Amino acid sequence: MPTPPPPPPTPAPPGPSDHGADALSGDIRLLGRLLGDVVRDQAGDRTFDLIEAARRVAVRGRRDGESSVAELEALLGPQPIEQTLHVIRAFDWLSLLANTAEDLHVERRRRHHLSIGSGPQPGSLAATVDQLERDGVDTATIVEIMGALQVSPVITAHPTEVRRQTILDVLAQIGDLLERLDGLGDADQRRSDIVRQLEAQILTLWQTAILRLSKLRVSDEINESLRYYDASLFETIPRLESDLEAIATEHFGAAPSDTSQVISMGSWIGGDRDGNPFVTADVMRLAISRQTTVALQHHLDEILRLSVELSMSARLITPTEELDALATASGDDSAFRADEPYRRALRGMYARLYAFSELVLGDDVDELSCPTPRTPLAPYASLEELIDDLDTVATSLRSHGAADLADVSVAPVQRSLTIFGAHLCGLDMRQNSAVHEKVVADLLRHAGVSDDYLEMDETARIDVLTSELRSPRLLRHPTAVYDDQTVGELAVLDEAAATVGRLGRRAVPHYVISMATAVSDVLEVAVLLKEVGLVRTASAGAPASSQLDIVPLFETIGDLAGSSTTLASLLDHDVYAELIASRDNRQEVMIGYSDSNKDGGYLSSQWNLFAAQAALVETARTAGVRLRLFHGRGGTVGRGGGPAYQAILAQPPGSVDRAIRVTEQGEMVAAKYAQPALARRNLETLVAATLAASCSGELGDAAPQRHRSTMSDLADAAFEAYRTLVYGDDRFASFFRQITPTNEIATLNVGSRPASRTKSTAIEDLRAIPWVFGWTQCRLMIPAWYGAGSAFETIAGSDETHQEELRQMYASWPFFRTIIDNMGMVLAKADIEIGRRYADVLVTDDSMRSDIFGRIEHEHQLTRTWHERITGSPDPLRDNPLLARSLRNRYPYLDPLHVIQIDLLRRFRDSDDEAEDRDLVQRGIQLTINAIATGIRNSG
Repeated sequence: MPTPPPPPPTPAPPGPSDHGADALSGDIRLLGRLLGDVVRDQAGDRTFDLIEAARRVAVRGRRDGESSVAELEALLGPQPIEQTLHVIRAFDWLSLLANTAEDLHVERRRRHHLSIGSGPQPGSLAATVDQLERDGVDTATIVEIMGALQVSPVITAHPTEVRRQTILDVLAQIGDLLERLDGLGDADQRRSDIVRQLEAQILTLWQTAILRLSKLRVSDEINESLRYYDASLFETIPRLESDLEAIATEHFGAAPSDTSQVISMGSWIGGDRDGNPFVTADVMRLAISRQTTVALQHHLDEILRLSVELSMSARLITPTEELDALATASGDDSAFRADEPYRRALRGMYARLYAFSELVLGDDVDELSCPTPRTPLAPYASLEELIDDLDTVATSLRSHGAADLADVSVAPVQRSLTIFGAHLCGLDMRQNSAVHEKVVADLLRHAGVSDDYLEMDETARIDVLTSELRSPRLLRHPTAVYDDQTVGELAVLDEAAATVGRLGRRAVPHYVISMATAVSDVLEVAVLLKEVGLVRTASAGAPASSQLDIVPLFETIGDLAGSSTTLASLLDHDVYAELIASRDNRQEVMIGYSDSNKDGGYLSSQWNLFAAQAALVETARTAGVRLRLFHGRGGTVGRGGGPAYQAILAQPPGSVDRAIRVTEQGEMVAAKYAQPALARRNLETLVAATLAASCSGELGDAAPQRHRSTMSDLADAAFEAYRTLVYGDDRFASFFRQITPTNEIATLNVGSRPASRTKSTAIEDLRAIPWVFGWTQCRLMIPAWYGAGSAFETIAGSDETHQEELRQMYASWPFFRTIIDNMGMVLAKADIEIGRRYADVLVTDDSMRSDIFGRIEHEHQLTRTWHERITGSPDPLRDNPLLARSLRNRYPYLDPLHVIQIDLLRRFRDSDDEAEDRDLVQRGIQLTINAIATGIRNSG
């Protein structure tokens, strides 16, 4: 069965950076052997032998540096489709199992570093604070910034997670079992028991469908995203914030003034309507209800747990009078608890919290799976009252020598109540500016204000919108007959207003405007929010105010270039300035990595994002406004992905000012939050990097002007090369859809949102996710590197001075080093020979194939050459040995999958709708898409 080649007989002792590499190899071999046993038992010896032969061919080809495509094609050639499906599933499961072992190995290495006292690891809070002290940053500054940090990961429904939650749950069980194997000898009876359990879990995987039977609904996406709170976030976030306080106390003798809201989770699932017609007011109501249910269920469980744990007897201790009063007010007259004041007090607190839950959930309170209090009590007016009662409990515990219990048992519950509240996380609203202008036009028309809003120029629109924002009257009239779109949008806003009224501002904190290009795009949203009371006009001497942040999203290269001008005009608008003042004088701006990349290519996108941030920072500073940036990053380098710590430190000076928001998308959500250890590492990295970048302030990513000028020239040259390929050849859209399985990707049940904004087949109208996902499948991955080679050649090809400057930029400028290293990661994953086979078999026009693939191949070689010249190494993963090892482990599993996918795509596209096995061939294609995405890991 597929297993990697055995390690050398006398391996070198593992160093600190690679501790337990043998253990990782052993885990993967064990999982491969167990999967082989299952395949042999379930699918027969012939299938097992075919899979093993394919693995050996692929391993040999990769080891010898020779293409194994031809040999694999001969081996895996015409087979019964049922057997082909077995082969695909085997390699898919093997990749997933290898991923699970690798994730466990990361945690194993972390524990090893702790056990040998090797000191804080890079990227951790402790290591960051140590470095800031060594850099001479003022202690008071560090403590002040630690207390003001605001880090918000925002989970979106952008669909690249192809795995079912059922699969993720089984893999979690396998990870737990592998962890239990650590340190057990071969003769240990416990080991054989665990191995049997592992085989049972792998058998479960084999007999479980990999793909979903039906397309996800938004309600499914809501429920799946909420699983991560019980899986890791309820445990990890309060503990991380407590550790932040402890580190500050240890280093500086005093905790930060306020660290209760360092990490605030966000979500778009149920509030993001941009291009998703299935997100309605009812769906938003469902999202809020589910979030509230999950939060309150957790709080009720924790109070119930405390009521069991705090069993102190009044015969042995003397509680405070305040604690006795809580116990008396509980109404608990059980003779069994007569001498247990803490238990009685907490039962009363549970009853009041349950009543609060009934109040905010209404009929949905039945979704809670916890006991109904025997003695009903009046509800808490707010969770702050419950937190105060827990203070009473903690104070009483400390009064009789039980301070440790107060710190270990009670304080985490208080912190959790503060962090998650009744809302759990902030649900953002998002909609496209094109929708807003139509809704506003409809309202203005029915109100008799204007019949030609859509025909107005920008100045006229601003005048009309400003007048409406100053007016106390509303546009909406109960007897007017509005367009369906207007009715739907206003219903969502009404639901948002009701939610804020019931749960507070944190429940719906932001309104994001996609494709924002002008001041009117922002003022339109302000007018719409005014209609539901979330924006209030100035009256009786009181200035205008807003209940939430209005966030323009700048996405394309052109929008990014003009973003600072738009922001300057917006902040200069007198009415909008009042709204900003009501939001603590802070403006949030979102920048889009995905669409800017699809619009102009990787190098151009990265520079325009950097330049836009720098300009936005200066604009906000000039206006006296605090700026918070929201980074719309995806999982791949082509969509803004890459190591988060380096990415945050590489931002322009002043752009990370105590606060940052970032999107978490697709399969990266499970990769980062499926387990407490993963969540801890990811969140700590975000917090540590934000702290480091904020403390560096104006000393951040500063670079000489000559470097910035060179980078600007490179971006322009890369933009020209990219646009010439992608948008300059009328045949390119056809080439893309033939060489990639993009059309087939659309049949995968991975999300509720359509793949394209319109029915057009143009690249412009395709969403960035399937654009990147498609190129990943054929291993060309052009969104993350195309145009860079031409740019370097144009600017420095025959100029040794410029070549030396590029090397200096890589050595000394964090921004440039980050984009070159991230590009190197993708170049290591790209495979031009695999891509060539897709082109040869699937692109039907010889001239189109020769021209376009020839240009891609030439650019790929040019980019590899320049990456080596700049970094000084032919290995694009020279500084990332762990990823290099991971890719070596998984490449042999990918090569057979590519060969099968190419053949199935050819068969499917050549067959007619009545072909006997067409449905099975399509299922095979879907399985290969899933399997290749698994092997690549960050696929979209």
